[in-house]
Amino acid sequence: MKKLFKLILNTIPRPILIRLSYVARPILALALKGNTFTDPIDGKSFRMFLPYGYGTQRNNVLSPSTLSLERHRLLWLYLNEETDFFTSKEKKKVLHFAPEQAFYKLFRNQKNLDYTTTDLFSPLADVKADICNLPFEDNQYDVILCNHVLEHIPDDTKAMQELYRVLKPGGMAILQIPQDLSRTTTFADDSITDQKERAKIFGQYDHVRIYGRDYFDKLRNIGFKVIEEDYTNKIKPELVEKYCLAKGEIIPVCFK
Repeated sequence: MKKLFKLILNTIPRPILIRLSYVARPILALALKGNTFTDPIDGKSFRMFLPYGYGTQRNNVLSPSTLSLERHRLLWLYLNEETDFFTSKEKKKVLHFAPEQAFYKLFRNQKNLDYTTTDLFSPLADVKADICNLPFEDNQYDVILCNHVLEHIPDDTKAMQELYRVLKPGGMAILQIPQDLSRTTTFADDSITDQKERAKIFGQYDHVRIYGRDYFDKLRNIGFKVIEEDYTNKIKPELVEKYCLAKGEIIPVCFK
């Protein structure tokens, strides 16, 4: 199964994968039903989660029902338990980059959210836009969600500046990225052009860098106030395992 999933991820374009997943998801959820792991987003349990990874495959990380990964489930728990994202009586204007299926319908159906999605290629995007040149006015959004996008962007400084520009004063941006916390500084090497080699080194063939701990300071230099939220340490260890979370993953919670 791991080899099959790796082949699919590395050969089928992402927009097509999104469309195909709508057919495969209910079949996978039924076939893997059990009680070993639980997806907190929808509360459904399974005997196993699916493997995932463009380079090295990780076991038990992809939920069969919502297609969420570790980072999505962690973000959902944080938003649900630590913020008023789902409960605010005042309508929040939300901008969501590269919207994930795990969240798309859930957020779209929230009556307290004025929800806009954006991406260059995703079929789920309301607005097709370049993150480095956004077609939005200054100070527009109460919440910005940008989950594993910046590692794809050659000029991530410009992208961060655009995110800061369109966020309202007092607004919150959650800017998750794949991060190697053992690295002090971010690593990039444009001379590596072979897709298999890039997947091996950067974790995915279309990533342009591996972020280190300096990521948080780069956000601060843009102007954000950054909380490095080690949220798995606030969750019971048995639930970290039950929800298949990545222990020690940091959520960058940014404010303007």
